Amino acid sequence: MMREEIVFGPIHSRRLGSSLGINLLPEKGKLCNFDCIYCECGWNKDGREDKVIPDAEKLRQALQAKLEDCAAKGIPIDSITFSGDGEPTLNPDFPEIIDITIALRDKYFPSAKVSVLSNATRVGKPEVFQALRKVDNPILKLDAPTDQLVQRINQPQGEYHVRDVVEALRKFEGDFVLQTMFLRSPDFDSSSPEVLNGWMEIVRELRPREVMVYTLDREAPAEGLEKFTVEEMESLIRPLREEGFKVQVRG
Repeated sequence: MMREEIVFGPIHSRRLGSSLGINLLPEKGKLCNFDCIYCECGWNKDGREDKVIPDAEKLRQALQAKLEDCAAKGIPIDSITFSGDGEPTLNPDFPEIIDITIALRDKYFPSAKVSVLSNATRVGKPEVFQALRKVDNPILKLDAPTDQLVQRINQPQGEYHVRDVVEALRKFEGDFVLQTMFLRSPDFDSSSPEVLNGWMEIVRELRPREVMVYTLDREAPAEGLEKFTVEEMESLIRPLREEGFKVQVRG
């Protein structure tokens, strides 16, 4: 179970290279409006001992100190990545924090990208959408094409409708990265025709600049989950590649 400081790493990311992580959520807890069955941070119920969320000023101090240190030591940073223990856009200072991060990036590591890993539940909020439009890589999750399957995989904490999220993502006009987890369990399979075809239709509708398809990489809290091989995923997404979509596959 991961529990991260406000700024951590850099670590090697299979998707983003040398990635300096930012956790806008409790350092010793978890705060998320999803409770994904595959989450490497564990279940929400097990992460409630700490509810302290860092504010914009605390983030500024921590990030500036880390960037100064990395610059002085010649440590490369390819991406400053918002991930952490839950959903980063739940932090009420998220828009201000994005502005601070971009300014510090420009000062210390101007070639680094700013990336946000988000479950896309809050892109319908204007202030969150505008903040995500400012970053280099808004990496936005959609694991399933139906409300029923999202309930099974992501277990949203509150009302969630795939169609609402798709409509909100449409406002990016394709300038975002769509991220999808492929996995199997005893009662669903990401490769089944009804799931795969429904997901592909959403990809075609939104036309993201890149699609990231990945599978289990670490221990999951739910039992009975199976990962896909890279070869399986490459075969499944081949129609999208043939249509000209840029698809990154990670095992």
